[in-house]
Amino acid sequence: MKRLLSIVLITGLMAGGALSARAQGTAPESSDGADDGQKNTAKARQLIQQAIEALGGPAYLGVRDMQQQGRTYSLHHGESTSNGVLFWRFVQAPDKERVEVTKERDVAYVYNGDKGYELTYKGAHAIESKDLTDYLRRRKFSLDAVLREWVNAKGVAIFYEGQAISGNRPAEQVTLVSAENDAVTLLLDPSSHLPIGKRFSWRDPVDKQKNLEEETYDNYRAVGGIMTAYNITRFFNGDMANQRFLNSASYNEGLPAAMFDPNSGYSPNKAGKK
Repeated sequence: MKRLLSIVLITGLMAGGALSARAQGTAPESSDGADDGQKNTAKARQLIQQAIEALGGPAYLGVRDMQQQGRTYSLHHGESTSNGVLFWRFVQAPDKERVEVTKERDVAYVYNGDKGYELTYKGAHAIESKDLTDYLRRRKFSLDAVLREWVNAKGVAIFYEGQAISGNRPAEQVTLVSAENDAVTLLLDPSSHLPIGKRFSWRDPVDKQKNLEEETYDNYRAVGGIMTAYNITRFFNGDMANQRFLNSASYNEGLPAAMFDPNSGYSPNKAGKK
C-alpha cells in the first residue's frame, strides 16, 4: 500500500581564436561543429518554450498550488493489483504535497521538503527510507520540476534528439542534463506541443542495477487556463507500474499550512474540503 500510495529530467574562446588567427594571417579553424551545437540547443529550447506555452504559458509557470481528485491503480507486469484507490492530492510549490486516500480520507501521506510522513488514526510516523527516497527522486524528475526549474538552472545543457514514438504517438525528443549529470528526456507532441511522455534512469545504490522510469500523459483538459493531463501512466523498466485517472483538478485556490504539517491535527472532513 505504501509503495502504491507514495504517489519517477545539460562559448568558449572562439572569438579570441579567430582574432589571433587573423592577426597571424592564417585562417581560423572551422566553427561548423560549434554552429551545429548552437542550432541544436536553440531548437531544443524552442521546443521546450512551445511546450510551456501550450501548457498555459505564464499561467502554468505561475502555479502556486494544485488540487486533484481521482483514482489510482497499481499494476504488476501490466495487470492491475487492485480495484483502484480513491485519492485527493494537494500540492503547494515548491516542495509540499499531501495525498489522502480511502473513501473516508482517513489515511494521508504528507511530504514537506525532504521529509515524509504517513498519517493514520494512530498519528504521524516517518515514511520508510526507501519509499521516501523513491518519492523524492520522482519529484526531482517530475515534469513540473523540469519545465519550471531545470530549464533555467545554472549549468543545464539541453539537446534536441530527433523524433521518436511515445505511446504509439509521434514525438519530438528533448534531453536536459543537469550540472550534476542527471538527465531527463521529454517527448513532445509535434502538433499540440504538449508533453506526452518523459523518461529518466537511475542506478540503484544497493544492487547497482540501472533502472528506467517513464511516464505518459494523455487526455489533456483546460483547467483555469492550464492544460492538465487527466490520464497519467508510469512505467518501471518497461512494465506498467501505476495509472492515475483524474476526476477533477483546480489551481491557486489557496491551501492551509496545516495540511502539510504532520502534527497539526488537520482533518479534511472537519475542514470541509471537497
